[in-house]
Amino acid sequence: MSAPAPDSAALASPRSKSWAGDFVLLAAIWGSSFLFMRIGTVEFGALPTAAVRVAIAALFLLPIVWLRGLLPVLGKNWQRIFFIGLLNSGIPFACFSFALLSISTGLSAILNATVPMFGALIAWVWLKDKPTGSRLLGLVIGFAGVALLAWDKASFTPGASGVAPGWAVLACLLACICYGISASYTKRYLAGLPPLVTAAGSQIGATLGLALPALWLWPARMPGAQAWLALLAVGVLCTGIAYILFFRLIEHAGPPRALAVTFVVPVFAVLYGVLFLGEAVTPWMLGCAGVIVGGTALATGLLTLGRSHR
Repeated sequence: MSAPAPDSAALASPRSKSWAGDFVLLAAIWGSSFLFMRIGTVEFGALPTAAVRVAIAALFLLPIVWLRGLLPVLGKNWQRIFFIGLLNSGIPFACFSFALLSISTGLSAILNATVPMFGALIAWVWLKDKPTGSRLLGLVIGFAGVALLAWDKASFTPGASGVAPGWAVLACLLACICYGISASYTKRYLAGLPPLVTAAGSQIGATLGLALPALWLWPARMPGAQAWLALLAVGVLCTGIAYILFFRLIEHAGPPRALAVTFVVPVFAVLYGVLFLGEAVTPWMLGCAGVIVGGTALATGLLTLGRSHR
């Protein structure tokens, strides 16, 4: 899953401390978020699932902010932080919860891997961060991979869940666009704020934004213990703890390596889906995933073709 963009102080050069453990752990945790959301959304529905997730994460992170004496910083910047929470957590989590009613957790995670690609495109348009030739080629390749993957799920005929696969794919892409916009917004308007403040405040903002729609669509039948435990896990583990790990990874390994975790998340998501949900993995899906990941790596500058002119 995507996290708020780090502040400039967090973008330090890599340290000598080993970071491989945090990298693998974070990928495994974010990969499991699709599994937990799938379990929760079947009983809660899409909007209540997203609302409960961010509410649990806010309750987990807010005491940490208070103990570190950062509440005044949050209070001074709450409007922009709350807005970024709706854009970076509320809307995307609702979109992915909706999508998981119809498509597999592995496919959702593969589409989520396009977040850095959308981020690069939006930074180009908004922040005038013009890509090099190889990065521009990466954008083209990445979007071609998305088009091929989406074409395989292009049916807009509702399935057993009542949600058509085509709408589910579009919902995932909307979530990725929101992540990309929020990254540029954070870089422009929230640079310099402690990452913990941004993480906690964004979950509060997302909770407030989703509260009324979630109450309106709350299931008539109380969800069972398994669904509640799944949302507790996705709120505390996949949101609260994961954000802390993400920023620690940036500090120890540097931003490029931290962002590369997005490419490993689908591996765990597909594995969990196969093991715990019996989901099928097709050669077409794997081939498109390779195209998307390769294009995204080029688009973000993690891979280059020849010498950079920047």
